[in-house]
Amino acid sequence: PLEQVSDIRYVRGPQLIRSEDTFLNAYVTFDPSEGIGEVESVHAAQRALQQRIESGELVIPAGVSYRFAGTYENQIRSAKRLMVLVPLALAIIFVLLYLQFRRTTTALMVFAGVALAASGGFLLIWAYGQSWFMNIAPFGVDLRNLFHVGDTRMTVAVWVGFLALFGIATDNGVIVATYLMQLFRGKSPTSMAEVHQLVIEAGQRRVRPCVMTTATTLLALLPVVTSPGRGSDLMVPMALPSIGGVVLALVTLFTVPVLYSIGEERRFKRRQRAGILE
Repeated sequence: PLEQVSDIRYVRGPQLIRSEDTFLNAYVTFDPSEGIGEVESVHAAQRALQQRIESGELVIPAGVSYRFAGTYENQIRSAKRLMVLVPLALAIIFVLLYLQFRRTTTALMVFAGVALAASGGFLLIWAYGQSWFMNIAPFGVDLRNLFHVGDTRMTVAVWVGFLALFGIATDNGVIVATYLMQLFRGKSPTSMAEVHQLVIEAGQRRVRPCVMTTATTLLALLPVVTSPGRGSDLMVPMALPSIGGVVLALVTLFTVPVLYSIGEERRFKRRQRAGILE
């Protein structure tokens, strides 16, 4: 009988034996803590394991190795792509602005709206993590729950939202700068006061188109940021940069006319000096 040549023991073992590339393997799964991203949690786990291995608290048997895998690998690969795509997108936007205005200074004035819009996106993401933000309930509706207010990590979805924002951040600046150029081409100012008058006229006439552009963008994003259910954890962070960015981009209604006025004042002074020299 088998008992004469062996000892029989009943122990709890694996339900199945896994192997990959002829090597036995096992999976240990875990989810990141609340408020911590996947990449940060994996890096923290790697540091904790390495410290215990170096201190001798954890001894890995010979022939055994470990490797972290999962969705965080996709995030790392996407982050590397974004390191190329974000500067490339910004460069393409500037080139298109230059082709539109054929003047570097004007293109830079409008391109500055990208920095303003990005600041608005970061501000809204920061505000979403604050306990006081939208902490009201008008007509019994909890706005924090409606707009999914909570900590937002800088995931790939957020950076994709910033990429989308960069594409629309210069809309207001293009509207204002184009009208300014049309005015100054049709009228040659003869005094500094006339320069200021043309700039103010252009700024006032472009307020309504810019506000309408911003309003339509916000209305289009409103269903995205309030949508519940599956996919909202991806769509809401993607929409936040665009919402905060287009709101703060309204500042370009003031910055573009002011910067354009400074440039026209300098050109007027140069023409005036050239006339005096003649």
